[in-house]
Amino acid sequence: MERVIDPEALPYRPCVGIVLINREGLIFAGQRIDSPVPAWQMPQGGIDADEKPRQAALRELQEETGIPEDLVEFVAKAPEWVTYDLPPDLLGRVWGGKYRGQRQKWFLFRYLGTDEQIGIATEHAEFSCWRWIGAEEMVASIVPFKRPVYERVVAMFREHLS
Repeated sequence: MERVIDPEALPYRPCVGIVLINREGLIFAGQRIDSPVPAWQMPQGGIDADEKPRQAALRELQEETGIPEDLVEFVAKAPEWVTYDLPPDLLGRVWGGKYRGQRQKWFLFRYLGTDEQIGIATEHAEFSCWRWIGAEEMVASIVPFKRPVYERVVAMFREHLS
């Protein structure tokens, strides 16, 4: 008999999301390494117990893109947390089945380096390739269940994006 999971009984995973823009206001998008289909997204990840959200954002950015803190400039922080729920087919399968989705604090950073300084072949690689894209393409490229989050994030940071 298949176990039925009540998503309401599960908490959200505390996370950060990073909108990394270049000098032209284009957004860093990475193709998820674990997806057989196109699944472009911005860097994101969990907040460790001893971290503040901004610290987590800078750590995740380096872990996923190889970009150190000294190559980015803080631009803005989202005024509110954004949540999303996992679709039923993923509920209970990701993050050890402990979470119903994510509660994310988003940060906007401007990249100060060159494309050659981006290194996605990190110890725990998340992306197989990357590119700079406009905001609308970023929203259109994310998996459907995360699209409302990306729409909100783009709206919050609109003045800084191409």
